[in-house]
Amino acid sequence: ITRSHSRPHVSNDNPYSEAGFKTLKYCPAFPGRFTSIQTATRFCAAFFTYYNIEHRHSGIGLHTPASVHDGTATKIRDHRCEVLATAYTAHPERFRTRPIPPKLPDKAWINEPPKDQHKENNQAQPAA
Repeated sequence: ITRSHSRPHVSNDNPYSEAGFKTLKYCPAFPGRFTSIQTATRFCAAFFTYYNIEHRHSGIGLHTPASVHDGTATKIRDHRCEVLATAYTAHPERFRTRPIPPKLPDKAWINEPPKDQHKENNQAQPAA
């Protein structure tokens, strides 16, 4: 596990929850004020249900977080491969190249460190 912060040098920051709050606040439907705690709770419940179960995210291969979490994303991607292959076989003139669905990432980042830092973090540490 590699330490990451959306706000560098803030020890109690959780970059995933901070990213979620930012997404919530920038939602076009987010109201200027909530009339009650119940209204806020209903809005957030509906928003996060949509965001996690229905919305397809580009950073995770156009899958929902729920499908990645429950393990169905791989099966869904395999099915997408079959559908795209069938479409390509039937009408190759509609495509510049053979289409393939986006790959599933093996890691998720909020703020991905530079590539050279990945190498440093993955190298074995010398024994003391």
